[in-house]
Amino acid sequence: MTLKRHALRTLGILAAATALAAPLGALAQAWPGKQPIKLVAVFPPGGSVDQVSRLLAPHLQQELGQNIIVENKGGASGSIGAAAVAAAPADGYTFAAVFDTHGVNPSLIPNLPFDSRKDLSTVIVIGTSPMVLATHASSEFKTFADVVAAARQAKGASFGSIGSGSLGHLAMALLGKNNGLNFTHIPYKGGGPLMNDAVAGHVPLAIGSVFVVKPHVDSKRMRALAVTTSKRAPQLPDVPTIAESGFAGFDAPAWWAILAPAKTPPEVVARMNEAINKVMKNPDVAKRLEAQGIDVVGGTPQAGQAFIERQMDIWAKVVKDNNIKPD
Repeated sequence: MTLKRHALRTLGILAAATALAAPLGALAQAWPGKQPIKLVAVFPPGGSVDQVSRLLAPHLQQELGQNIIVENKGGASGSIGAAAVAAAPADGYTFAAVFDTHGVNPSLIPNLPFDSRKDLSTVIVIGTSPMVLATHASSEFKTFADVVAAARQAKGASFGSIGSGSLGHLAMALLGKNNGLNFTHIPYKGGGPLMNDAVAGHVPLAIGSVFVVKPHVDSKRMRALAVTTSKRAPQLPDVPTIAESGFAGFDAPAWWAILAPAKTPPEVVARMNEAINKVMKNPDVAKRLEAQGIDVVGGTPQAGQAFIERQMDIWAKVVKDNNIKPD
């Protein structure tokens, strides 16, 4: 091939690549001027995913200069809403707000209508939160060591969670399996029913998020025994971690994230990521997230994707090892 013909061919390839990239570039530059942005909260109104979505929405609206509409699409541990976003046009106008169940669903729910790793991409991890293991104020369990002692006996110890396959359930299954502890799981249909029984003393132990458990600890009706993250919860500074209580390395955080359809232009994902990072630095937003027990994470889409895929790997093994089935 002559030098001239090679040069012409190279120019042709570059021109074709530029032509293909031009629509994406134009879309990214025009975004989000075309239409309102839909933020699909994958759980019903009133829960933490809904509250995080509605906290971020007005500030994001101001930051991006476009209306943000929060739409609740709950069901099947968040997988129905996630499936809807995975199937939505990848044009930067549909995003999902998800909870930690998103990292469990691929291994827990058979025949998901989407591939959690390939059909959705991470915009940002909003934050993490400890789960709290608590007991009724008059319970025989005065410390986490008492729980461990009971779980080493043949009878074991019973605990309630917000549902089969929930992060609380999986965290206790992981703890039990790895350390020869005998825990019996009692699934409930959400945080409300769980706390009603826990406060009444009908279930010996309960595990739930800081957001769910702390009000009952504050009212002295419940006693917090341990948290599941590697660091203590700022909202419960006197409550030890499971890791510091003889189980080094134990870390099972609840988490919240924003996702996009997988083929959303990277320039749009980057801009949305930048906007959310900025919003979470707003003192009012940061304070309200902290009040919900959420430790802000933020960071890049790549760091968020790596975190979520790691969670999927961890909990897939726990689900398999313990033969856990959905409710």
